[in-house]
Amino acid sequence: MRWFWVDRFTEYVAGSHAVGVKGVGLSDEFIHDHWDCYTAMPNSLIAEGMAQTAGLLVSEIYQFQELVVLAKFTKLSFNGLVRPGETISYRAEIGRRMDAGAQCSVVGTVITAEGTREQARAEIFFARLDTGNSEVAREKGLPARLFDPVDMVRWLITADVFTVGVREDGTKMKPEDYGLPTLIN
Repeated sequence: MRWFWVDRFTEYVAGSHAVGVKGVGLSDEFIHDHWDCYTAMPNSLIAEGMAQTAGLLVSEIYQFQELVVLAKFTKLSFNGLVRPGETISYRAEIGRRMDAGAQCSVVGTVITAEGTREQARAEIFFARLDTGNSEVAREKGLPARLFDPVDMVRWLITADVFTVGVREDGTKMKPEDYGLPTLIN
């Protein structure tokens, strides 16, 4: 079972930035397990949503073909709580890129009936694990990939990455451009 802390993407510009959103509902199991008497989304899950949004953005830099893993949060802060009925929007921007990986800035904004407020801010570094030679990867104990390509493309389609996603030149992102399977809906 995989846990997804981003329901969909509303904006995705390859190599630049992405905006993912997560609706928080009273029916979400994690809401009732955090504090007995006060329902709220745990900050650890907000951090994971930030990482998933930014991680997909970094993974695209490497054509969704490389192992990209969260290496560390270099900065992370929270302001208040996210309650049922609210939506959290994660805006991730690519910062510094290097052979070893990429740094991202992410801001989490809570959207309520009364307006918006900044909920969280993070700087996250994602490491790129060199697995160009699968035999070398096996010797290092690394898997050749983290996701099955079909599972990966299903998640990207379900989360609307290919619906809203464009390259920096404005052309539409398509699964086949990344060597991912094309699924028939």
